[in-house]
Amino acid sequence: MLMRTDPFRELDRLTQQVFGAANQGTWSKPAMMPMDAYRDGDEFVVCFDLPGVAADAIELDVERNVLTVKAERRPSPGKDVQMQVSERPLGVFSRQLFLGDTLDTDRIAAGYEAGVLTLRIPIAEKAKPRRIEISGSETNRKEIRA
Repeated sequence: MLMRTDPFRELDRLTQQVFGAANQGTWSKPAMMPMDAYRDGDEFVVCFDLPGVAADAIELDVERNVLTVKAERRPSPGKDVQMQVSERPLGVFSRQLFLGDTLDTDRIAAGYEAGVLTLRIPIAEKAKPRRIEISGSETNRKEIRA
């Protein structure tokens, strides 16, 4: 169902941790968002962790079989606030998934609750298992007597 993801995302994350790079993503170089993906009956379910992101700051696009999720976490304190500790990453987060042809990308359902974006992608009818009737010719049958 899910064909592949970007293999270099984990390497980028590790490099940022080792070299102390900023925890902020930009639109030109977005940070990664964690996800889970699994099949549930006739649906493929993908869940993205986006705590602290407003629903209107999430973009979801499908072009051909490429699903792109972008989100932006903006700073929330007012202008007179002096931040003492800032460990939560801010900026832009992005993830691209390459979906197989067995998924119906025209009927994707998206829900956002408690900081988790959940996508439900139905399995295409042509990919579902089906029973095939076997027909035979009556003229080819022979009766065997013992």
